[in-house]
Amino acid sequence: MPRVSREQADLNRAAIENVSAKLFREKGFNGVSVADLMAAAGLTHGGFYGHFSSKDELAAAACAQAFSHASERWEKRVSDAKDERSALQTIVDNYLAHKNITDIGNTCPGPSLAVDVAREPLDKPVHAAYLAGTRELLEILASLCPSDDAAMRRQTALAQWSTMVGAMMLARATRGDPLADEILAAARLHLTTHSAV
Repeated sequence: MPRVSREQADLNRAAIENVSAKLFREKGFNGVSVADLMAAAGLTHGGFYGHFSSKDELAAAACAQAFSHASERWEKRVSDAKDERSALQTIVDNYLAHKNITDIGNTCPGPSLAVDVAREPLDKPVHAAYLAGTRELLEILASLCPSDDAAMRRQTALAQWSTMVGAMMLARATRGDPLADEILAAARLHLTTHSAV
């Protein structure tokens, strides 16, 4: 059997990471098998270990990729905005949009992976990936706070992040009931009227 070119191997790895980032957010780490992930990527199960040493390594890579995409979206919204206030408004409105209640696989991994990551032992590589991604998004939020006090900017960003992630988790848990939209609306209002922006 001919060997796959380096370029094709890189494309295959990227496909596995893309599919895994989506499916892990939708179904959790334990809700999808390596065979399921490889099939969704259009590859055979046997090729998995040519790319990753374990499912744990893939979970970390997929988590990092999902946060990277979230960060890119946020950075674009910041650069397209006229000022920090409108940038925050755009981030909050997009993050807490009703469609994100069910479009879990294409949204920020913050709320969709939080419980799974919390259940993993601390030595699993996904913890470091989740932490790094969270820190990156917190830095973006902190950059939107007009305070000259670094500690205040960080505290504001932590409160904003916690509100956004918590609101989306609760809205997903109450989906199908008007309460879900009430939670999102209340969080949006709080974040855009009570934040230090």
